[in-house]
Amino acid sequence: MSLRVAARLAGRELRGGLRGFRVFLGCVILGVAAIAAVGTLRESVQAGLATQGAALLGGDAEIELTYRFASRTARLWMDEAATRVSEIADFRSMAVAGDARELTQVKAVDAAYPLVGAVGLAPDMPLSRALDGTDDLPGAVMEPVLATRLGIKVGDEFRLGDQSFALMAKITREPDPSRAGFGLGPRTIVARAALDGSGLLAPGSLFTSRYRLDLPPGVDLDALATRAEQDLAQSGARWTDARNASPRVAEFVTRLGAFLVLVGLSGLAVGGVGISAALRAYLAGKVQVIATLRTLGADQGTVFLTYFLQVTALAILGIAGGLLLGVGLPVALGPVIAARLPVPAVFAAYPAPMIEATLYSVLSVLIFTLWPLARARDVRAAALYRDASGGGAHWPGWPWVLLTAGLFAALVVAAALFSGNAPLTLWTAAGIIGALALLWLAAQGITRAARALRPRLTGRPMLGWALGAIGGPGNTAGPVMLALGLGLSVLAAVGQIDGNLRRAISADLPDRAPSFFFVDLQKGQMAWFLDRLEGDPGVARVDHAPMLRGVISRINDRPAREVAPGHWVVEGDRAVSYAEDLPARTTLTAGEWWGAGYTGPPQLSFAAEEAAEMGIGLGDEITVNILGRDITAPITSLREVDFSSVGMGFVMLMNPSALQGAPHSFIATVYADSAATEEAILRDVTDRHPNVTAINVRDALLRVTDLLASLASATSWGASVTLLTGVLVLVGAAATDARARAREAAILKVLGATRARILGGLALRAAILGAAAGLVALGAGIAGGWAVSRFVMDTPFAVIWPSALITVAGGTAITLLAGLGFALGPLRARPARVLRARE
Repeated sequence: MSLRVAARLAGRELRGGLRGFRVFLGCVILGVAAIAAVGTLRESVQAGLATQGAALLGGDAEIELTYRFASRTARLWMDEAATRVSEIADFRSMAVAGDARELTQVKAVDAAYPLVGAVGLAPDMPLSRALDGTDDLPGAVMEPVLATRLGIKVGDEFRLGDQSFALMAKITREPDPSRAGFGLGPRTIVARAALDGSGLLAPGSLFTSRYRLDLPPGVDLDALATRAEQDLAQSGARWTDARNASPRVAEFVTRLGAFLVLVGLSGLAVGGVGISAALRAYLAGKVQVIATLRTLGADQGTVFLTYFLQVTALAILGIAGGLLLGVGLPVALGPVIAARLPVPAVFAAYPAPMIEATLYSVLSVLIFTLWPLARARDVRAAALYRDASGGGAHWPGWPWVLLTAGLFAALVVAAALFSGNAPLTLWTAAGIIGALALLWLAAQGITRAARALRPRLTGRPMLGWALGAIGGPGNTAGPVMLALGLGLSVLAAVGQIDGNLRRAISADLPDRAPSFFFVDLQKGQMAWFLDRLEGDPGVARVDHAPMLRGVISRINDRPAREVAPGHWVVEGDRAVSYAEDLPARTTLTAGEWWGAGYTGPPQLSFAAEEAAEMGIGLGDEITVNILGRDITAPITSLREVDFSSVGMGFVMLMNPSALQGAPHSFIATVYADSAATEEAILRDVTDRHPNVTAINVRDALLRVTDLLASLASATSWGASVTLLTGVLVLVGAAATDARARAREAAILKVLGATRARILGGLALRAAILGAAAGLVALGAGIAGGWAVSRFVMDTPFAVIWPSALITVAGGTAITLLAGLGFALGPLRARPARVLRARE
């Protein structure tokens, strides 16, 4: 084996151009570009969050409290640690102007706000001037969409709670929008002092206080965070600093990026099929060349190296092109993309996604090229004197099989490490393997069926020609089925997942979802509230319960985040309620209820499903920090809680004596029968009690639906790249098949066949393969959609037939168009020229 000789031979081969390798290059470029683009977007957002953390956070650090403001001791600690401190209260309220009522997310700020950045206003003025208001009223600023809904303009009056405000300007830019979380209404900013006496920040009201800290230069954030956790441990305060200003956004971007990368790996699998098919076709045309080299003394190793070096050179070219496209396009369109993102992004060429895309591509190319190369090395000199078209035995030998298996294992391990979600990666790999196996079996079945049926169809020439082309020697049924089928499988699965998510929301809304959530109901307001609603014939049901919010700080005297890391129940504060009797429509799954009149030590009833996910159960002790006070209680019962109904549901319920003494408000859900009833309820309740906030459930679910649509759109774009790769492979297969079809068409013309019949036969062949690929993809997509819906999304599953049928029709149409496109050449060719030419 001579590397020098192999390199010289490979160079001479490549001087002939890229004919035969266009599909190879296209598949590599598309696969690398898709993964590099997703990784670049992910890294850009993470870089934006890191570099602009202080601007997003509104300061170098933030301390957050629920339901209350900081104690004197905590405030002294902040003043000592920081050079400046800004206090903010964030809550929802009803903005009222005349007969118009709209939900708004209110930010009540002090004179120090904002510590970083500035609030953009129209007309342009300082925020302090706008909040000073007029001689008669304090000022406020709000987002333009809220002013439009209320039908007011700058200078008009509106009300929050019992306090009236003058609209002084509209918000054009908010410096710290990410800290609002999932807001259910547009933003209004007022002065904190203007809310005194409004009833909106009364004890027990639902609000969050945030303290932004401007820290001295060079402060050790790790040490200060540790001090804060120790010194403020009993207050229930939560610390965030500029290093991770939006942890939920960052986590969301990382998870979405990981999922899209896994979709991109499906594209690499499709591209791998194309790479393998292109290389097989190329090597099939080089059998005489390889046989000549063997005659001249080249050994198996030299032959292998010659074509391996060609593949390597072309792979490097494809990877470079893919990186240029996948990184260059997001960077070039950075300003446009950043303007549409809700978080900052710093677009640049980051090494990590390029390394990731390169590694995936190198492993994929090796996995799909080793077998054809191993078979090419087995071509013997005798092939020069025979009408040989293949490269040795179908099975390349155990060493090559084991090497390919090892490379595939390395690819899966790399994907698991990069995605950070090993189970999802393994299931994705299993799904791809299963789909490829199913498609391969389908291709083999169609080929054999075509061979068996062909002799029986003497009276149907077009169908007979189509079946002969499918089952005959050198057919391309395998690459077409594998490439197009896998691409359609990914799209079908995405369609099923998206459709079932939308169906789950829309199916629950009419029958089970309440019309309103009413929050901040005070104890003295409950008698009038219940009398007004329970006597209304248009109200089907009213549920109400006391509500507090608390943070689960410890489980069995261990930090809660150590016991259940990453679980949503221990991330942030959770709603807590109390009840003497077992609530209606509540089912205990384990344990016993404390019963009426119980006044002993605190007991806790926990949601059964969440307890199982967290690995806790009866007898485990939970410590909940409520309003700065730690309450420790054992779990004495487990309950079924259906959060999908969008009704009232609490992870934690306690006995009344444990919580009744704490300041709190009530929450109520109202199920109304008509829009007219809803309007009357909203008007009466907010007129009588301006401090009460009404949340329209349908509006909230519409926002969730829009978010899901955005996610589905992003995933569909990723799946479309997979399909595009499949189409490229299909085109390559059709081009490779064109020479055989030309000879076939020439013979049929000599025998008297018309162009219409020949075209009909070619169309039937394409339609049969496309329909078969679509049907298999339909089954694989439905199975994949069911698995994700059942085990990842935890939603009911039903087949979305419109999406499914479009998948089958799409597969048929794509193969039909490609087949007809490449049929034009064979139909135009003159029989004499084709039959005289050497093959």
